[in-house]
Amino acid sequence: MKKLLTTLFVLHFCLLYAQIAVIPSNGYKITYLKSSNGKTIENQDPVLVFATEDQTVLVSSEKIISRKAAYPYEQTFIDLNDLNYTQFAHLSTTKSAVTIDTTSLESQKFEITGDTKTILGYKCRKAKTIINSNTIELWFTDALKVKGAPTVLGQNLGLVLEMVRNNNFAITAKKIERQKKISPRWMTTNQFSNTTIETDLLTYRDLLWKSRFTTINVFNNEIINFSDHSKSNDSILRFANGSIILKKIRFPKIKPGSQLFLELQEQSNGDAYDRTGSVFVIPEDQSLSFFDGLKNGVKTLPIYDNGNGKHYQGVVRTSNYTPLLELMRFFTPFGIKQYNHIALKDKKWHEIVPYRQDISDLQTALNNQTVWVGTFIGNYDKGGHKISLDITIHNEEKHSPAARFIFPLFNTTNIMEMAGQEYATMFDNEKGLEVTFDLPHDIKNAQLRYITTGHGGWENGDEFVPKKNSIFLDQQEVFAFTPWRQDCGSYRLFNPASGNFNNGLSSSDYSRSNWCPGTVTNPITIALGDLKAGKHTLQIRIPQGPREGNSFSSWNVSGVLIGN
Repeated sequence: MKKLLTTLFVLHFCLLYAQIAVIPSNGYKITYLKSSNGKTIENQDPVLVFATEDQTVLVSSEKIISRKAAYPYEQTFIDLNDLNYTQFAHLSTTKSAVTIDTTSLESQKFEITGDTKTILGYKCRKAKTIINSNTIELWFTDALKVKGAPTVLGQNLGLVLEMVRNNNFAITAKKIERQKKISPRWMTTNQFSNTTIETDLLTYRDLLWKSRFTTINVFNNEIINFSDHSKSNDSILRFANGSIILKKIRFPKIKPGSQLFLELQEQSNGDAYDRTGSVFVIPEDQSLSFFDGLKNGVKTLPIYDNGNGKHYQGVVRTSNYTPLLELMRFFTPFGIKQYNHIALKDKKWHEIVPYRQDISDLQTALNNQTVWVGTFIGNYDKGGHKISLDITIHNEEKHSPAARFIFPLFNTTNIMEMAGQEYATMFDNEKGLEVTFDLPHDIKNAQLRYITTGHGGWENGDEFVPKKNSIFLDQQEVFAFTPWRQDCGSYRLFNPASGNFNNGLSSSDYSRSNWCPGTVTNPITIALGDLKAGKHTLQIRIPQGPREGNSFSSWNVSGVLIGN
């Protein structure tokens, strides 16, 4: 059962416990520290246990007592008479969660061995159990006539003075202090916030987990399709007949060294085919941006001309234009969800495809910024696709490196495909793709964040033919490789509408030029060394295959210069 508790609920709890709160008991305060491989973990906040004869409270942070703990923090009240425990999670200044577990303590099983050792002057016995393939050893004493432990495990054994997991991680008591008057129950109920949610244990754990990081919701079950009826609203803009959606997002100040993840979910809403998708940010640091092309037409974007007779709009950095910053390249599977009615023996199709990618290397471009975040799926279907998109920010406790220099250089994916933007066929010319750029200052340890995928979906098209990618910096080759994915068959259950062939394979099984239906294409990092301020030229060469009738190949490549 899940319900929202008001202040009256908090008062109810306090009154319920009042008879115990006004009769404090004698007991002990035990301070625990964590260690790994025999070394005490630095800069840790001690775990505290307050134990009396029939009550125990477990406090996840010593700072909770002085009300200086950072959110979220947790307290656990253990009732040894009824063998249950109540967990309180303080999620923010205005929100808490509470859950009661009435079965776990009684269901805990231990092997009591004959081993003994002395901790802080008290003789302890060893209890042993296995949880989720982890061997847990608990060293407990009966000498103090109270029970408690630094986790919910072993609360009814005795007073646990050390917990050891897999012989390499330990939580050990470092100090035991006599307390004349303590009431564990009052210590927990005295810290409710204004809004408290009473819930089941699974939901409680989910709320606590999600409160440990920041989630920015960008899109929620939005349609990306191709239709004259696709219209913008107050929060989401739609372009190219609905194949592009945009939303302005405000990012908070991000602590350097934090981890950022992009999470996308996709389902077919009518389209049966595998399609190119991209999640991107529109840089607006120069006088002209990709947003101008969306509003005013693709012809307003700067042209790249490599001499092959075609004009490519908005694909390279110029003196007054920065190309799209690609966060994720993804590919939809063949008709997931919408075509799950297609029945095959021993095939149970997935309902949704999840994509999750670390984008921490791009956090400087998002930190404390308000930017347009967009998603594109190339399709010509009125139903199209349905997507949800979140970005999560996870603070790191380790040393935080300095903010990095982010400099988008090129992006040939024709995001405005359905509004006339040219396909990336510039690699049929030896010059390929070339961008000359001005570095505003020296950068150290420069790297190119490079994403590449080959397209041309017939037998001899570059989608199915391995092609070498060569990268040149200032006329010198710095890297070359052949991007190729051979694991596409692993994702067959994402692809209900994938065609089956006489040779026993399905279309989604075939290896491809760095992508599979239903997957993310990972960027690769190419080391460029230290770069001096001033002009530099970067060139990408790919031996693009020739046309066959109306069929042609193309290569979607994006590159971002990153450095210190």
